[in-house]
Amino acid sequence: MITAEQSVLMIVDVQGKLAQVMQQSAQLHQKLAVLIQGAQLFDIPIIWLEQLPNKLGHTSDELAQLLSQTSKPIAKEHFSGWHCEEAKQQLKALNRNNVILAGIETHVCVYQTCKDLLANDYQVHLVADAVASRGTDNKVLGVQMMLNDGANLTNVESLLFELQHVAQGDRFKALLKLIK
Repeated sequence: MITAEQSVLMIVDVQGKLAQVMQQSAQLHQKLAVLIQGAQLFDIPIIWLEQLPNKLGHTSDELAQLLSQTSKPIAKEHFSGWHCEEAKQQLKALNRNNVILAGIETHVCVYQTCKDLLANDYQVHLVADAVASRGTDNKVLGVQMMLNDGANLTNVESLLFELQHVAQGDRFKALLKLIK
């Protein structure tokens, strides 16, 4: 079972006009918002990446508002977040081995980040309903490539209830409100 104490949430490149042209963009943003708020309920650190923000724009406003409560965006040039020195150092400093991975595009930046994290001995928990590509085929293929490489597949609700473990307490009540 995944634990909050050993986990980090990594949000990859949900930016600008590109985020708006993803398949089921509104649903993606809603799932990411729940995931981010859930991570905050569990005090899970968040690493928030932006691919060439000066060219592609910044993270979608509604997500940036949630993310800015606990972290700041890290600009990157490589498709893989692992090749961003600031993100890599932040991840290593946290000393947690589970990376909860979400963002866009599934078959490019999310995939390459996942592949590099796995190669560097991190357990990757890919949140399937919180990743997207412009086309459904690319999302499906990207998810399959990450599974083939050893990623664990989950979804927002399953992940949050796995982190919670028990159906009691104030955090559980807050989690129920968040998911509904």
